[in-house]
Amino acid sequence: MSDLLWVLESTKSDKFPYRLSIKKGDTTLLSLFVQNKWPGAGSQIFCLKDTSDGSSNDYEIVEKVPIISIDRYGKRLSVVLDRGVNKRCEFLFLKKKYKNKEGEYEQIFWRTQQGLKEHKPRVKLTAKGSNNLHILIDTNEKYPWKFTNCIVERVQLPAGDYALFYNNEIEAVVERKSFENFKADIANLPILHQKLGELEKYKHSALVIEANYSDYLNPDKLSIYTPSYMAKVIAEIFAFHPKFQIIFAGNRKLANEWTLRFFQAIVSHESESIPDRVAEEISKYQTKNDFTGGIYYNIRKEILENIDGDFTINDLRNRFANNPDSTIRKVLNDLKKEGLIISHGRGKGSTWTKAP
Repeated sequence: MSDLLWVLESTKSDKFPYRLSIKKGDTTLLSLFVQNKWPGAGSQIFCLKDTSDGSSNDYEIVEKVPIISIDRYGKRLSVVLDRGVNKRCEFLFLKKKYKNKEGEYEQIFWRTQQGLKEHKPRVKLTAKGSNNLHILIDTNEKYPWKFTNCIVERVQLPAGDYALFYNNEIEAVVERKSFENFKADIANLPILHQKLGELEKYKHSALVIEANYSDYLNPDKLSIYTPSYMAKVIAEIFAFHPKFQIIFAGNRKLANEWTLRFFQAIVSHESESIPDRVAEEISKYQTKNDFTGGIYYNIRKEILENIDGDFTINDLRNRFANNPDSTIRKVLNDLKKEGLIISHGRGKGSTWTKAP
């Protein structure tokens, strides 16, 4: 879990009564003035960027919530908060051209999980390329895939058969395999792992196979191999290269199609932008996979495994500083319903103890 905090403050302003900040310690990564505490169902909130230093003695903190995860998907910043309700949202950063003068201005919208379900944007997909795609094809490819309307260049690639050249460097690589090519490579599995490991070093990489997974489980197509052996080998490849995409595209045409869309999506993602400071911090957290359930489960574990005898809600507040009371109370109520803890007394003087 990241050490980022979601901080909502009241501003006493009629137009923008709240300020929403994403913070790491004393550093403010993103600060926005907003018109409500949380977007309503099916709605989105227009946000105004706070250009100050992020501090004000006039603002009162409404809530502080730990952030479970934060990720960038193109021009969208996705945030998941560590609480039971109102936990998933995103910020959409748009750039608009001025109507009466040169230049662009930024618009920011705050949307929720429910709003995203109800708002279905029109999306038009096309298999055609565009001249902003610069694709490199290895000179060893005898019958290469076609990329219509793209800038295509034949070069000797250091790895892979196809590459996306973007921002003056190779941004993505794709290794192409026919059914027979892949089957032949399995004869020397250690070398295949080395090749895939080399491809895996690139920022974006994939192995695209012009066959279906079921083809490798068909004894009529395997000759010397058994389906069980092939299934084991393919599973091993997935397990040994978890960050590497392996696509069973079905045939040559669909493999070509998938690769083109893959390159298009990468260019789209890389060309979109969000505030630099936020982007830099997100890059430290979005690839981590150490989330084990959030503060709710940490509090449960602490009560059930590490607390002996009677305890109070203040004991839990001291152990889990900067976490909302609502989460602590939910844990206590849930454990009580499950018969795992017992409450004694009411109000501020109440205590709790584990059930015998």
